[in-house]
Amino acid sequence: MKLQYLLFTIFKLPSVWLMGIRVKSISEKSATVKVKHRWINQNPFNSMFWAVQGMAAELATGVLLTSAIRESGAKISMLVLNNKANFSKKATGRIRFQCDQGLEVKAAVAKTVETGASQTIWMDATGTDEQGDVVSHFSFEWTLLKK
Repeated sequence: MKLQYLLFTIFKLPSVWLMGIRVKSISEKSATVKVKHRWINQNPFNSMFWAVQGMAAELATGVLLTSAIRESGAKISMLVLNNKANFSKKATGRIRFQCDQGLEVKAAVAKTVETGASQTIWMDATGTDEQGDVVSHFSFEWTLLKK
């Protein structure tokens, strides 16, 4: 499964791959994405650029959606409508973004399939450093529409 997401990022999201963002785990309930602070993804203040953190956080939420949509067998489009972010500490070292809303996602996808109506779901991904301190928190409002 991780190889599948690695190949997807290389060919469909090359900037994610170049920044070193990788899917580390995905289950029915959660997804974890990791990124290491490196020269290519840093800002002038020697920490991880906020947009790189946003890409990793969005991927942590998005892989849960794509997995649930694939499982449903339905043709459903997904799109980010809004996002919010909060930064609480300088992001250096290895940062892990985790989203634990897999069950909510499955319910939203099932409702989209059942009703055919568009659904929206706010999903959260929290970034923590190697010490377990929160460095950033992202929320994404995703919309689901049956094709």
